[in-house]
Amino acid sequence: MKCNAAIAYMHDYLDGELPQEQKKMLQLHLAECPECRARLESLEKTDAFLRSVPKPAGAPDYMTYRIMKSLPKTRSPKTWTTWVRRHPALSAAAMFLVVMVSSFVAMWNQSQQLTVRGADLEHVVIKGNTVIVPAGEKVAGDLTIENGAAQVLGDVQGNLTIIDGNVTLASTAHIAGKIKTIDRAVDWAWYKVTSWFDTLAYGS
Repeated sequence: MKCNAAIAYMHDYLDGELPQEQKKMLQLHLAECPECRARLESLEKTDAFLRSVPKPAGAPDYMTYRIMKSLPKTRSPKTWTTWVRRHPALSAAAMFLVVMVSSFVAMWNQSQQLTVRGADLEHVVIKGNTVIVPAGEKVAGDLTIENGAAQVLGDVQGNLTIIDGNVTLASTAHIAGKIKTIDRAVDWAWYKVTSWFDTLAYGS
């Protein structure tokens, strides 16, 4: 296994989502590569730190203030209370969405580590924070890059998603699917929400 593939598999390894065969290959590589071993230890420390941070118990006070301030002034508090009582499911869904978005924003601010995800990463080259698809090489399926730059010289046979980064396409590049660039926390939260619903609906 090459170092670039090992780095890409580390996140799934820490999340416990790496298939057993790839897990064994990664462990063999780590036993022989001190640089990748050091990188994994750094990721483990970062992961442990993020897990130790208390999860937001609810929406921050300023968000509640903004929501209340945005309501039409012609409506009295009594009217709003009546509406909430008549639509408890919608009220609960709105509050859930507020809490989820605030949690995503907090996670966005905390996570600055380069993350590369995809079903086929064998031919992907990682140099610093730049993920390169070399000319003449093909990446099967989707490719997602967080907190880094993408330089595509070859083919991506799926969607290319860049989160908090940028993408450079050479004249030889070919993207079979869509190119999504997500730069803002709100867009990132929406991306996570839609991905979550896709997982529930389709299992992937």
